[in-house]
Amino acid sequence: MRIGIDLGGTKIEAIALDAKGQELRRIRVATPRGDYDATIATIAGLVHDMEQATKRVGSVGVGIPGTVIASTGLVKNANSTWINGRPFQHDLSLALDREVRCANDANCFAVSEATDGAARGVRIVFGVIVGTGCGGGVAIDGRVHAGRNGIAGEWGHMPLPWAQGDEVPGPQCYCGRTGCLETWISGTGFEQDFARSSGRELRGKEIVAAAEAGDAVALAAFERLEDRMARGLAMVIDVLDPDVIVLGGGLSNIESLYAGVAQRLRDYPFGGGVDTPIVQAIHGDSSGVRGAAWLWQPETR
Repeated sequence: MRIGIDLGGTKIEAIALDAKGQELRRIRVATPRGDYDATIATIAGLVHDMEQATKRVGSVGVGIPGTVIASTGLVKNANSTWINGRPFQHDLSLALDREVRCANDANCFAVSEATDGAARGVRIVFGVIVGTGCGGGVAIDGRVHAGRNGIAGEWGHMPLPWAQGDEVPGPQCYCGRTGCLETWISGTGFEQDFARSSGRELRGKEIVAAAEAGDAVALAAFERLEDRMARGLAMVIDVLDPDVIVLGGGLSNIESLYAGVAQRLRDYPFGGGVDTPIVQAIHGDSSGVRGAAWLWQPETR
């Protein structure tokens, strides 16, 4: 059995999978925000619940909203700030008396879709999460590719490519810089861009509905979203050239986004004419927690 944990800012989700990836049990509980020791205890409790309910012992993988620094074992870049600077993976391993594997939640998303999702059987996968924020992860041969510094795939904090006009210097990002992709193409960035251009505040779904109903300002905002996403993905293709790009998060549910981004993406990368497939995640909101479970592949047990 493989147990996956997804540590979110408001909830912690746990899932147990059998050897074929079938779900055995799933639980969600509130995240003890700001309390490091309680976070460790909560996750340990979820693991024990899974094992007692299934009468099996499982490997444990955890998706976190940050990264573990390989040289120190400490967490950095987590928006669940109370785990930053702490040996989270080590402490959780001690609490559970076994090795625990942690990875960035976007990398877990990519692993999930590469293992038994929309990118099954594909060698190099770039996973994109466009929701409240904007994250990315890389899976190669079904495994996390975190890179030397543990930040591979963090495309949300690269600048918007070929920025022009009012895109310079761009909105302030929480990371301390301006014009990061996250400030443009996340759900939040999309809503803020529309508000700046229209003077109206609508949710992402409402902007899309307005665009489909013929609202010229909403349509222009949606077309800017497509173009900015295409520019950002062009940089990924220039560097990584993945076999497929998988979208997850709230914006991934906008069906018309795929054709529009694919059309605009063709000629942005070097030399143009690219045909990289852009597909929607199969496992949706469950992909992150499933990917955490799949951090333990069969041959690594």
